[in-house]
Amino acid sequence: MTQPSPGYPEYPKYPQQSAQVPPQYPQQQPQPPTYPQSPPAYPQAPQYPQASAPIPPQYPQTPPQAPLAPPAPAPAAKPASAPAPSEDPDHPNHINTDARRVHIASQQRHTDATAVGNLLLYLPNFLCSLAVVGLFSALFGKLAFVVILLWLASGALVFHRPTESALARRLLHLRYPTPQERAKIEPVWREVTARAGVEGRNYELWVEDSDGLNAVAAAGHIVGVTRFALNELPNGELAAVMAHELGHHVGGHAWSGLLGYWYALPGRMAWRVLKAVSVVAFHVSRAFGCFGVAFVVMIVGGLAFATISTLYGLPLLILGVPYALAAVGRRAELRADEHAAALGFAPMLASVLDKLHQSEQHEQAAQTARNGGVAVDESALSKLLSSHPDYHTRLHHLQQYLQPQRPY
Repeated sequence: MTQPSPGYPEYPKYPQQSAQVPPQYPQQQPQPPTYPQSPPAYPQAPQYPQASAPIPPQYPQTPPQAPLAPPAPAPAAKPASAPAPSEDPDHPNHINTDARRVHIASQQRHTDATAVGNLLLYLPNFLCSLAVVGLFSALFGKLAFVVILLWLASGALVFHRPTESALARRLLHLRYPTPQERAKIEPVWREVTARAGVEGRNYELWVEDSDGLNAVAAAGHIVGVTRFALNELPNGELAAVMAHELGHHVGGHAWSGLLGYWYALPGRMAWRVLKAVSVVAFHVSRAFGCFGVAFVVMIVGGLAFATISTLYGLPLLILGVPYALAAVGRRAELRADEHAAALGFAPMLASVLDKLHQSEQHEQAAQTARNGGVAVDESALSKLLSSHPDYHTRLHHLQQYLQPQRPY
């Protein structure tokens, strides 16, 4: 009655599906051979040695350049020029210029008696210049008073930095130091100003292209040294020279001398013009014989007498001013020497004075040879007009600083 289920025999169909699926797996297995395709890319790594390999041949290229240095025997030439005393630490006048703590003094400058006396001696020249400027300003009519005021105010240019630079460059033939020269001079200047308690940056350092031993303190802020002093002197002697010039600035000698010279300039120019006119008139009068000469002498003499009587004898004082100014200038040099010696540079300054004295002796010997062996003695008048004391006078004033200090 019941029929057996005919569906059971149909189960064998499932193995057919599983049998068909496994054959698909071998089709995916051939894919792994694609992996060996990537390793061939790794052999490209030998490219790195190619980048480093060309570099080593470049290093051997530099040694051939080494033979170029030996032909220039710089190290061997130094012993010949090595005696540069300015760089010899074993020189007796060498000083230590290492930077150290600096104490700046409250008073940087003062006006000593020498500077005041210098200004007073220039007073007659100033009055004569004022008269000359007054006569010249009359040409401007109502603006004459303005011209005089402008001339009086022009003295402030002495302390004007651009004017100082123009003065140093045009009149004194100074220049700014090169980087090599600045590397030598600045440590020495720093040591000098440190001992004096002075702010060194307030001053300008200049160099003169000269083979002589000299230095100069100009205007209000200029300290100049010659190229010879910079390159040939030991740094201690160079410091002594610069300390001497600093003494001129600290004492007011530099600005007072320049200020007096500036206000005396119109009078000097007027005197030169009158002198030139007188000489020309005298030569012209000679063509007219004795009468012409006498006439010119009377005219010039009358003008001179009228000028002297009008100015109450002031022109006569001007004749003696150069000798008085020279005496004050010699005193200013001794004051500057004392300033350098008080800072501890007395032995170095004495050595510099000795070199200057030897140079003067050589020059006198050369002048005697040119004069046929006859010595040329300096006249007493020229000695009175000298602005610097002689060697023995300066050395005598340094003796108190050269004596060893007694222990207390």
